[in-house]
Amino acid sequence: MSSQPHIVLPWVVRRTRLPLLSLRCVTCRAESATAARGRFRVNANGKLLDVWLLVHCVSCDRTVKLTVRERATVGSFDPVDLHGHHLNDPDLVAATLLDPAFARRCRFTLDWTGAWTLDAPTVPLDGWPVQVNVTFDDPVPVRPDRIIAHRFGLTRSEVLRRVKCDIPLKRPTSSAFTFTVLAED
Repeated sequence: MSSQPHIVLPWVVRRTRLPLLSLRCVTCRAESATAARGRFRVNANGKLLDVWLLVHCVSCDRTVKLTVRERATVGSFDPVDLHGHHLNDPDLVAATLLDPAFARRCRFTLDWTGAWTLDAPTVPLDGWPVQVNVTFDDPVPVRPDRIIAHRFGLTRSEVLRRVKCDIPLKRPTSSAFTFTVLAED
C-alpha cells in the first residue's frame, strides 16, 4: 500500500440559516434561544444615529434590540454599511450576527444546532487511504471527530484510531483543516 492517499475529497461546511442566539429573555426569564429577524432599526437624533439588530425570543416572541452602533455621527459610518442598515441587507445582518466582538459586547452565544450542512461527495469504498480537505464558508464550529464519524460511518473511537489530522479531533473548529482516513488494520 502506498503512503500517499489514493483519493482526495473536498468537504465544505455551509450555513443553512442564521444560528440561534442563546440570550436570556427579560419577559419569560428562560435561557431561550432567540433568532435574528434579519432587520435593523436605525434611529436618528439630530446628527447622531443609533443602529440596533432586532431579535426575538422563540418562546414568547418578544423583540429585543441589540446595539450595533450607538450615538455615532453620520460621517463615521461607511456609506455602504449605512445603506445596508436602511435596507436590512441579509449579508450585513449575517456579518453582524457572526461578528465575535458583537456577540461579546451583547453577551450572547451562537447555537449552531441544525443551522449548517456538510457538502461532501460520496466516499468510495475501495480507495483507502482517503485524504479530505475541509473548508468553511462561515465560522460554524464543528467537532472534526463527529463529522468524520458520521460521514464515514465509523465510531468516534475508530476515528481517533484511523484518522491522521493536523488539528485536535475533539475540539470544535471553524478553520480549514485536512485529514487522512487510513484503511482498517
